[in-house]
Amino acid sequence: MRSQKMSQGFAMTTAAAAAALLFTACGPSQPQSQTTTSPATGQSSQSPSSSASTPPASPAPATSTPATADSPAPATTAGAPGLCKAAGLTAATDASGGGAAGSVYMKLNLTNKGSEPCILRGFPGVSLVADAAGAPIGAPATRDESAAVVDVLLAPGQTGTAVLRYTQAGNYMDCSPVDAAGYRIYPPEDTDSLFLPQPTRACSNANITLLSIGAFQPA
Repeated sequence: MRSQKMSQGFAMTTAAAAAALLFTACGPSQPQSQTTTSPATGQSSQSPSSSASTPPASPAPATSTPATADSPAPATTAGAPGLCKAAGLTAATDASGGGAAGSVYMKLNLTNKGSEPCILRGFPGVSLVADAAGAPIGAPATRDESAAVVDVLLAPGQTGTAVLRYTQAGNYMDCSPVDAAGYRIYPPEDTDSLFLPQPTRACSNANITLLSIGAFQPA
């Protein structure tokens, strides 16, 4: 009987010791897991390995900031001279270009008579007319594109020139010749015109072209 009691007491002691050992082994792990959260802030503390895996956000580049209404406006430049107009020009011809095969080559000169600079750009319109206020006679001048179009800046008193070719009316059998008092000249991109007195013969037949004109160049 005594030995049976001792066996029961030893078994209880062994079970109690095992339970205590299990409690001791499990006990430290619980407070260790609680230290990862700060009670004051509710945020987890970072270990060296976690901070390396999450780099800080890069600041946005300065050029990504959009312009606002308070940004200063860009500086404006002075306006360029406008196109020359008939009212500010005088016209003349210079026949020193000579002639060939029944044609006469002249320089059509337009001079700035105003007080401000202006620009000649491109081809003038040229026709033969019966008088200063008359309608054109025959076909207007065709364009001679052998010279490139350039901007010709005319200061007050300066001149731009274009090559004007006149073909003798007598070269054409079906010309139906008539007298012309001179030339009507439209500066490039202008609806007003100049009259240049220069009596010559014209063809009333509009299928015959007596004139050609080049683009203005610096004189």
